[in-house]
Amino acid sequence: MSKADSTKRQPVTGTGRFISGVVEGFYGRPWTMEQRTELFKREQKWGLNTYLYAPKDDYKHRMYWRDLYAAEEAEQLMGLISAAKQHDVEFVYAISPGLDITFSNPKEVAALKRKLDQVKEFGCRSFSLLFDDIETEMCPADKQAFSSFAHAQVAITNEVYKHLGEPEVFLFCPTDYCAVFCTPSVTQSSYLNTVGEKLLPGIDVLWTGPKVVSHKISVESIEEVSSVLKRAPVIWDNIHANDYDPQRLFLGPYKDRPTDLIPKLKGVLTNPNCEFYPNFVAIHTLATWCKAPAEGAPRDVEMGDEEQDPCYSPQKALNLALTDWLEEFMSTDQPGGPCHPRLKKESSEEEPMQTDMGESPYVPGPGENPLYTAEPLTLDDLKLLSDLFYLPYEHGTTARTMLQELDWLKNQSQAAAAETDKTAEWCSRAQQFDNMCEAVVQMFNRLSNAPNRSILYDLYNYICDIKSGVGLARAYVKTLGGHSQPSAQLLNDDPEPWGFRGGLSGEFQRMLPGHGNRDLFRHPPMTAVYCIRPYCPEDKPEVERIFREMQKAGEGKTALMAQPPLISDSLSAGEIPPSSLCGLILEDDLGLCGYALALIDAKPAAAKIQRAVSGSVFEEFPSVIALEMLPRVTDPSPAKRMIGQLLSSIRSSGSRGAFCELRQSNRRMLDFYSKLGSFKLVQMDGLPQDILVMATSL
Repeated sequence: MSKADSTKRQPVTGTGRFISGVVEGFYGRPWTMEQRTELFKREQKWGLNTYLYAPKDDYKHRMYWRDLYAAEEAEQLMGLISAAKQHDVEFVYAISPGLDITFSNPKEVAALKRKLDQVKEFGCRSFSLLFDDIETEMCPADKQAFSSFAHAQVAITNEVYKHLGEPEVFLFCPTDYCAVFCTPSVTQSSYLNTVGEKLLPGIDVLWTGPKVVSHKISVESIEEVSSVLKRAPVIWDNIHANDYDPQRLFLGPYKDRPTDLIPKLKGVLTNPNCEFYPNFVAIHTLATWCKAPAEGAPRDVEMGDEEQDPCYSPQKALNLALTDWLEEFMSTDQPGGPCHPRLKKESSEEEPMQTDMGESPYVPGPGENPLYTAEPLTLDDLKLLSDLFYLPYEHGTTARTMLQELDWLKNQSQAAAAETDKTAEWCSRAQQFDNMCEAVVQMFNRLSNAPNRSILYDLYNYICDIKSGVGLARAYVKTLGGHSQPSAQLLNDDPEPWGFRGGLSGEFQRMLPGHGNRDLFRHPPMTAVYCIRPYCPEDKPEVERIFREMQKAGEGKTALMAQPPLISDSLSAGEIPPSSLCGLILEDDLGLCGYALALIDAKPAAAKIQRAVSGSVFEEFPSVIALEMLPRVTDPSPAKRMIGQLLSSIRSSGSRGAFCELRQSNRRMLDFYSKLGSFKLVQMDGLPQDILVMATSL
């Protein structure tokens, strides 16, 4: 290399027009032509200037890159290129031939030129060659023609660039497009060094940062790669991309990229969520970031520890984006679209067409349910939504708080149950957690009633999922506090499908060692250790306490004194002691937490409450069982073991069968006995209302 060439190829910072905008480069359903046109309007309004067309699922962009566009497709692309020009957005057409191109075959190179010439005829003046996400092994023919994979890519890129007349904007995406892909390092990568030395200086290089989805991009890392590439890179930013996880959406601000990067870069393009409408925040905040240095430091903003950039506040950028987004939510997205009269601030001048002129509007009567009124969506709702779906490496503030509170409530529930001085704090924090859960539900309801249905439909699966997950956590906390019957979804071994998440993908991940290493709480779930021992007379007060506590928890709408007693109540209340070898106690590290008691002959207990039971029933099932566990016992295994031991003792006594009485409202114990398999519902004459009998033969 001559001295002049060496000078020309010294590392440079971003000069000329700073490329800023959006790359449609995700895997999944491409955006529609109408959505892309809407994108151009937004970019123009917010000061962005570029759109890179690279949808992976446009088969003529990637899989069938050799095929020319048909007349109808050509018309759509011409319209799109024209729309971009109308809004001062540079349309960059990208093509990905790397799946199967033979670099050394002149016919392949000619096919690539022919395809790009066609797009050039559509009015496109900027192009990109992408070699990302492909196999790095060259075919035998290319191995003979080129010394390395990088040489092959650079040679064809340079040739196409010259063929197109050296466009002002021409982007190259390397196969090693982030630091983690570079072997052994960025500075020592033979691939990147070849690109830096051989790629023509007018061609810009795309780079995702330290990783494919980079948490942070530092000035030092960009200076390092720029020195190797001999040019400032264009960042292809995947911080808001969600095509790798169908359960995640990212509505947090553009952040963890200091504005000091801007003079070190040729540009930044965000490759955001697959869903078009939720990208409002990602693109809006990127636009704020791009123009932040020119506008100076943000005013009236208190920056936290994570907001050290003097020119850009992610939180302020987010608030600006959500404020503008709220206006879009509240506008009807299509003519004749859904109308929400109770959301309107003022009535229309035109009277709506009436189809029931003979009837007056329905007015609820005294004591009847009031009419449902849809509350309008608020800025706080959108802030909460953003917090729940924030960024790949962090949850928003409210989401973190909810997780921390749930963790504390779960870990402290046993201590709160045992120590009176901790009970008040636990209950207070449980109520605060419940209030946060309720805010999520109300946010969901208001979002569901927003006039702009297009945005809602892109969000709907995500907000349904988070509402359901929060609902399960909410029910679990209420169960821990003894304020409700334990949820069947949480505590049985055969839950409904909505009681667990992830399907087959989740099962695979849970079997792998790295799963959950980025969870907020990394400690493994712990199973409580339980002790089962024989009942002794000294246990009577604690057994009665548990019995009364669980009675009160299941009181519901019926006063405790008004509930008809069960035959087993006198056994639990200590009025009749259990038969010999027919009493078991369950203990955990906090003390007694459950019991299983039985009477070999249930007739005295029935007589005590004046329950008339036919002799034939007592002949078939002469023994009665009483079983109870506190809500903190979430594992059904200890209860199953106690029932097994109890039935064995009853059988040894010569009894033919055993029964238990249950209230219909006690779903937890009904589910428990049903899941055992051996207990069946038995018809008994004269049973009080709300009482069922389940029995098993021995």
